[in-house]
Amino acid sequence: MRFARLVAAVYAGQAARARVARVPLLFVAGLQSIGLLVLLRGVVDMDDLAERRQVVSGAVVLVVAFVALNLLAQRLGHLRAHGGLDYYAALGTPPAAVVLGTAAAYATFAVPSLVATAVTGALLYDLPLGALWVLAPVAVLGGAALAGAGAVLGLLAPKPEVATVLGQLGMTLVLFLGLVEPRGALRPVAALLPSTYAVEALREAFGETVSYGAVAADLAVCAAVAVVALGVAAAAFRRAVRR
Repeated sequence: MRFARLVAAVYAGQAARARVARVPLLFVAGLQSIGLLVLLRGVVDMDDLAERRQVVSGAVVLVVAFVALNLLAQRLGHLRAHGGLDYYAALGTPPAAVVLGTAAAYATFAVPSLVATAVTGALLYDLPLGALWVLAPVAVLGGAALAGAGAVLGLLAPKPEVATVLGQLGMTLVLFLGLVEPRGALRPVAALLPSTYAVEALREAFGETVSYGAVAADLAVCAAVAVVALGVAAAAFRRAVRR
């Protein structure tokens, strides 16, 4: 309960700061994914259900990556460079609470974009809207895993500018390996990305018959990656504060 209260406290503080950026969060996060859906609509084989499911699932997870991976890397890189981490360390706030609270603050303003992207994709690509039930666990668990990765990038980067570049590169990987099913040599690379399992879970939910075991397995991988990534981020947090 104490940990939850600390996450809520960090969330409240970061949400107040993120509120000034809510317009970019609401529009940029959604418009880039919806734009990709519209752009690819003319080239995707509409007779290929697997391809349609992949494109929509990848575009939806890209919204999550924009916030959890890209923006979080930038925000924590900024906090590290300007002494913000020392403030939380002095208060005895656990690093995981700082990461989760900050990620949740930005994610709150991106929820409308996430829902809009999912609904638009389902309608454009003739996929069942009933499959969107899995959107919530994908956003939470996939977002936590990507937030952990974003936190590691932001906390380990020597400068905020480097954290920004790394966050954008990470989001680019999510984009290219999420919108198109990885094949050949790209499969091992995709297997290392937590976003791949978030995409697979949502992709499975869009199928004609849903394997709930497969969805649960993909979400379990996201949860496991989140725990490991948050552990690494906590160590990076303590290292940054000691410096």
